[in-house]
Amino acid sequence: MIKKIVKEILCVGYFTACFMLMFGVNLQAYIDPSVMTYVIQAVAGIAVALGAAVGIYWRRAKKKLDNKLGLDENRNKIVESDDIEIKQ
Repeated sequence: MIKKIVKEILCVGYFTACFMLMFGVNLQAYIDPSVMTYVIQAVAGIAVALGAAVGIYWRRAKKKLDNKLGLDENRNKIVESDDIEIKQ
């Protein structure tokens, strides 16, 4: 099933690339130096978003695996009480 989907995506990508190469138009344009700043910001934003998504799904997967294996990550931790004492 997944192989079929990947094969279809690659096929569509191949035909799109061929179409673009056959009917491409040569253009000349000036790229302002500040464009590189936008590119760096976009790449950094994508990297941060991917890192956050991977972190979220990693924690979920780890939590499910720990529950299946019966592991408790808080087993050896010492928990302090939340009592506040004010001495006068």
